[in-house]
Amino acid sequence: MSSRRTLEPPQELWRAGARELAHGVVERMSLARQALAEVGQFLVEIESRGPMELFGHGSTAGWFAETARITPEEAGKTVARALAVNDGRNLDGTPASASAPIAGAAAAEGDLGHQQLDPLLAVLKKIPAEISAEGRTGAEQILVDLARRAGPQEIAKAGADLLAHLDPDGSKPEDEDLKPPSREVFLRKRDDGWWRLNGLLDPEFGARANALFETWGQRRPVDDDGNRDPRTPAERHGDALFDAIHYAMTNDKAPTLSGDRTTVVVTIPLDSLRTGLGAACVDGVSQITARHARMLACDARIIPAVLGTESEPLDIGRAARTVTPGQRRALNLRDHGCAFPGCRRRPKQCEAHHILPWGELGDTDLHNLCLLCRYHHMVIHGLSGWEVRMSADCRPEFIPPQYLDPLQKPRRNAIHS
Repeated sequence: MSSRRTLEPPQELWRAGARELAHGVVERMSLARQALAEVGQFLVEIESRGPMELFGHGSTAGWFAETARITPEEAGKTVARALAVNDGRNLDGTPASASAPIAGAAAAEGDLGHQQLDPLLAVLKKIPAEISAEGRTGAEQILVDLARRAGPQEIAKAGADLLAHLDPDGSKPEDEDLKPPSREVFLRKRDDGWWRLNGLLDPEFGARANALFETWGQRRPVDDDGNRDPRTPAERHGDALFDAIHYAMTNDKAPTLSGDRTTVVVTIPLDSLRTGLGAACVDGVSQITARHARMLACDARIIPAVLGTESEPLDIGRAARTVTPGQRRALNLRDHGCAFPGCRRRPKQCEAHHILPWGELGDTDLHNLCLLCRYHHMVIHGLSGWEVRMSADCRPEFIPPQYLDPLQKPRRNAIHS
């Protein structure tokens, strides 16, 4: 068992300098790793003698979960990790050698914790059985030397390169490897009109979804008035998923259903459409506000169904009324992204907005259109007080509410200029 010293924390940390604070963290992290390595050695000894004989318990992991007050899953991982890096004995007394003794020695010195050991052990487990003991030891030494100064991702990447070198042809694919990935997504409508989404994604799909959330769900930059993005990560991910679905639905290469592209029908009384007051119905099922429906009417794949006073259909929108692919390309070239001042959203993350709503006889042409991201589209259609108009040089400009600028001087997005 390794020897370690105990460090007393400074009495007044607020007096400590940067060097002293950093040194204190590093030293105590090393001590914590040493302590956890010693816990692992105790667990291996318990496993060697038998938890039933010692404590009347069926498994070392189960006993440890109760004793340490942690989950069975975490306890199982801790015991498995300890058995991999420490020599022990089988129940019959025969030696049980560690599969990663070099890593165990580094852990006992306080250089490696579980976040380094787990990816390292995962790589060693994948080394083919035909690799010699010398080759296996050499691979472990390389990974341990890297792990003393690297994090999990670097270790995993180096391990993948190492495995490719040791086994360039890879292992023979099993039948299980040839099966298509199993992906499950469940979408259920609640009684209040909201929808609940859950599912299970395979590693590739999950990685792609995570990349989408990280890219499309970034925090909005601080605007010209110093306001920060107030959304939580979950809210930003929800907006990112909406943007991705919207982008797929409005793509010219989107698949069709019964010869028609993916559409959403919004039914709304004419008076509600004009005033923005009241409610509308989405696909004959869910209710939304009339103001929200007016915003949806700007979208290239929303089909508006306007009703008269007797609920008779006055007009069913058609694709000719919406932004054409050519107009969209021209908007992308002119606005370069969201036209709202200070917004950095690129064209693919934007919607086409009718400056004068088509419900008020607004035309679908470049002089009445601008690009807005989903958030700023809601701002313009909401009660924020912001207004948009087309300037004399045919560029969109925005009038701030009086509480932001008493003079209401028009603003433009200088970022995309």
